[in-house]
Formats: sequence, structure tokens, C-alpha cells
Amino acid sequence: EVQLVESGGGSVQAGGSLRLSCAASGFMFSSSFMGWFRQAPGKEREAVGCIDSDGRITYADFAKGRFTISRDNANDILYLQMNSLKPDDTAMYYCAAAGRRVAGGNCAILLLIADTWGQGTQVTVSS
Repeated sequence: EVQLVESGGGSVQAGGSLRLSCAASGFMFSSSFMGWFRQAPGKEREAVGCIDSDGRITYADFAKGRFTISRDNANDILYLQMNSLKPDDTAMYYCAAAGRRVAGGNCAILLLIADTWGQGTQVTVSS
């Protein structure tokens, strides 16, 4: 069964940090096109950052310099390290995967072709 399970969300004060994890199973994790998205109440889902099959990472402008995506291919886990958190970062964070190799892709493409999504993990940042 293809599955993504996020964890690591929680409540922090502005300026704090969180590390989200996305445990994957049922597909070839190390070569898959994956990413993180978020959705705040009343807003559309937006990309945070994505990593393509060659390991190239792209970030949304708001994430650059504060968020870092990494993948542990030995344990099939995708991470999102978030530093200097702001109240505007409050949202449900989702992990997504396209169960095939894609090189040179960006988050806009992943949003269209992702065939597996996690259940989400809530991040709340207070001022």
C-alpha cells in the first residue's frame, strides 16, 4: 500500500522551530518526486518546497532561507526543517509524492501529478 504519514507538527511561538517528518511506504522513495505543501483556513493549498528525482530542491519564496527539505533514503523519510517561524506559517502541512521518477520538476508540476498525499500535520505559530 502506498502511504505517506506526516508527523512533527505542533504549537510554537514566533521565532521557534519545528521539524516535520513524512514517512513513506509502498513506492520507490529514493527516486520519487516529492514535496511539502500547506493550507491555511480559508486559503488555497500552496507549495512549500519540492525535491525532484535527482535531488534538486526548489522552495517557495516565503520558505527560502528559513525552511530546509531533506530526504533520508535509508529510512524513506522526507523532512521539512522550519526555522524562524512566523504566525503566517500557521497551516496544515502535507507531504505529497508522485510515484515515479521526475527530473527537473517544480512544485507546480507536483501539485498536478501527485498521486499520494499524507493526512497532514498541523503547525500553529503564536505571536
